[in-house]
Order: sequence, then structure tokens, then C-alpha cells
Amino acid sequence: MADTINRYILRQLLLVTIFVTVALTLAIWLTQSLRLIRLIVNHGLSFGTFLEMTMLLLPAFMLIILPIALFLAVLHTYNRLLSDREIVVMRSVGQSNAGLSRAALVLGAVVCGIVLLLSFYLVPASFRKFKDTELAIRNDFSAVLIREGRFNSFGKNFMIYVRAREKTGEMRGILVQDRRKRQKPVTMMAERGAIVPTDTGPRVVLLNGSRMELDIAKRRVSYLSFDRYSFELGALTEVQKNRVAQPAERPLARLLNPDPTSNYDRHYYKKLIAAGHNRIVTPLFPFAMVLVALISLLYGEFNKRGQVKRIVFAVGCAGGIQGAGIGLHNFAARVPEAIPLMYLNVLVPILLGLVLLLRPNRMRPSRGRSFPASQAA
Repeated sequence: MADTINRYILRQLLLVTIFVTVALTLAIWLTQSLRLIRLIVNHGLSFGTFLEMTMLLLPAFMLIILPIALFLAVLHTYNRLLSDREIVVMRSVGQSNAGLSRAALVLGAVVCGIVLLLSFYLVPASFRKFKDTELAIRNDFSAVLIREGRFNSFGKNFMIYVRAREKTGEMRGILVQDRRKRQKPVTMMAERGAIVPTDTGPRVVLLNGSRMELDIAKRRVSYLSFDRYSFELGALTEVQKNRVAQPAERPLARLLNPDPTSNYDRHYYKKLIAAGHNRIVTPLFPFAMVLVALISLLYGEFNKRGQVKRIVFAVGCAGGIQGAGIGLHNFAARVPEAIPLMYLNVLVPILLGLVLLLRPNRMRPSRGRSFPASQAA
């Protein structure tokens, strides 16, 4: 009987958790995609690149969504079981608080394992790949800086126009206006060309064209036909070759043991240490959320008019734990002595919840508002 009840509750919890997870993922995905859409549209990249970058952000979304989805699933499922009097029937066959909570605790342990995998491995790897892809996009001058059919300006005195651009990166119908030397402006035209990356920055290579230079002081025009002509864009653009790994993309070992030779690590030493401990604490939050929901609904008096006050209490406690976790993380980034408080914030609700669940049943009808247990049958 107990196994049947646990399977029944677990099935309900799993369905609601999946539904809430998908709904919240879509909502967050839509809001976060707006920034990526602007990046894709402004830089003329493909829809496939957009999907790749959004998928790289998915593990970070799940890290936030899963604890919330599990908490809402436990609240919804057990509140429905109470409203339908199923909890009373289960108690009548000898189920205790611990027995009724077993399915939720098992699912909570599974979600904790998933969050641990996300926090320790998947999120750092995906975020690191996302930042590398973003850097490659911003440094891809053939796709980012040169837009076909437009006058692409580099500062106030340099402009390039490209009539068409092939998928291979080759450009056709090129016009270049260089006014960096006020007294000697240069105009270049070419049938085709390309942007070639070099160690010193991007280089524009023009093929089959002409170069005209106007000497304003001498009132003379110099004309040059060429088969091949090139010039550097490095002075006009800013290439970011290397970047510092952010805390979200670092493995746990690099957070807890910052590099003493790195200026960034020395400057943000406290922040990196706090981020490492926060990554350890994060997988415990789903279990704490489950216990808060279970204690709020299963422990104490039962009101046949509904469990609104209990639900509000559970939401308040869960929000307080999550908010305290964020606040303590930020505080520990400035004051490392506060790091133990990050652990206490999540361990105290877990230990208190387990103690209350193991105690004898305390749920009983409240005076004047309850129903006899025999009516539930």
C-alpha cells in the first residue's frame, strides 16, 4: 500500500514539475532571447547561431528554474491532495508525515543531483562556450563590421561600402573613403575583396581596382590602378584577443584556489572564493524548498476552508531562503567571514524540516472549521 501511494504521489509531482519547468524555461528563454536577437540582427548572423547561443544559456536557466519548479510542484500536489481529502484517507491506512513525504523527498534528491551536475560541470562549460562564441562574433569583422548595401563608418573619417557579400566572406563592389589625412583624402574602388585576420588585426585586401588621392594643397589628383591592394584595419577597430574567465565559467577548483599570479584573481579574490562556496551550496536549495513546502502543508492543524495561509507562509519562507542566499553571497564577496552563514541559511531549514517530519503526526482538525475524519471517506 505504501509503495502504491508513493508511486501515485511521485507521478503527480513529476508531471507538475515537468510542466512548470517547461513553462518557466520558455518564459525566461523569450525574455533573454531579446538581447541575443539584437546581437544577431545587428551583426547579420544566421538563425542557427542564435539557436546555438540560446541553447548554451539553457543550463544556466535550468539552474534557477528547477528549484522553483519543484517547490511549486510540491505545493500544488500536496495542497490538491489535502483539498480532495486524499491525505486523510492515506492517514487512515497508517501513513505518517514521513511516509507521505517520501515521494517528494526522493524527487527532491534527484533534482539536487541534477542541480549539482549543472552547477559543477554543465553551467561553467556552457557559459564558457557562450562567451567564446560571443567573442568570436564580435571579432568576426567580415560579418560584424562590414554590412552589405550600407555605408559602414569607422570613426568620422573612414567609410567602406560593399554592394554584396558572398557566403564565403568575399565582398563585391567595394568603395572606400579615407579622410584621415585631411589634406590628402583617398578614394578606392575595387571589383572584389575580402577581410583577412592577421596578428596585428584585420586586413582589407582589394582586387582589381583603383586608388585616387587628392592633394588639396597642391590641387592635384593622383590615380593608381592595381590588381591587388591591402591596408590594415587594426588602427580603426579594437580586437579583443584574450579575455578573463568570469566566475560563472570557471571550474570549482579555480574559484576556491584563485591564481596568485593573475591581477584579476588577486583583485577579485574574495568574490571568487564566495562564488565557489555558493556553487557548493546551490545544489542544497531544492531539498530545502521541498521540506519548507512539506512542513507548511503537512504539519499542524488542517483547515477545510483551504490552506491559503500555509501556502503564503511556505512561499514567504522559500522566498526568504532564496533571498537570503543571494544577499549572503554578495555579502560574503566583501566579508569572507560570512561564508558559514551561506551554509547555515540552507542547512538549518533542511535539518529543522527533517526533525519535524520524523515527529508524530500533528495535523488535526481545527475547532469550528474542520471536518471529522470519517466524513473524508
